[in-house]
Amino acid sequence: MMKIPEYFLKMRGTTRGSPPRVCNSEIVWSWIGAFLGIAAVAWVDHFFFKGLDLSLMMGSFGASAVLIYGAVRSPLAQPRNLVGGHVLSAIVGVICWKLFYSFPGIAEAMAVASAIALMHLTRTLHPPGGATALIAVKGSEEVHEMGFLFVLIPATIGPLILLAVALLVNNIPKSRRYPEVWF
Repeated sequence: MMKIPEYFLKMRGTTRGSPPRVCNSEIVWSWIGAFLGIAAVAWVDHFFFKGLDLSLMMGSFGASAVLIYGAVRSPLAQPRNLVGGHVLSAIVGVICWKLFYSFPGIAEAMAVASAIALMHLTRTLHPPGGATALIAVKGSEEVHEMGFLFVLIPATIGPLILLAVALLVNNIPKSRRYPEVWF
């Protein structure tokens, strides 16, 4: 029989067929982490990239925030997955755009599918990475003009900022420990 992790034993309010509800302190710490993480990315974006054709904020970071602040023990939320998943997916997305820009639907499908495969191969599976690959293909003309700079800004710097906040916030309460593993 499978042993239930202590984390899940602290959850309350479960009903049959529904996912268990986490305790109130988990909700509060998830909120604080997500707020501070996204705010930090927005702050860096505002102070360092305002007036440039670069943006540090991406929609896929919202999904990363759910994982690294709301599911801190998930294998998909660990630093290797967070950073590696976004970086590798951005590389794949840029390559797919450069190779298949004449066929946008093929480029989009190829980017997401190839990003998933590469994340599996490198043990960096991070679901928001699929969105990052898609953004590299589906993004604006400014995103396409960035080329491989997109890999650095936003796909590397953004996750590193989210990670720094996660390392601070997720280790304040005694009930959390982040990361579970680095590599």
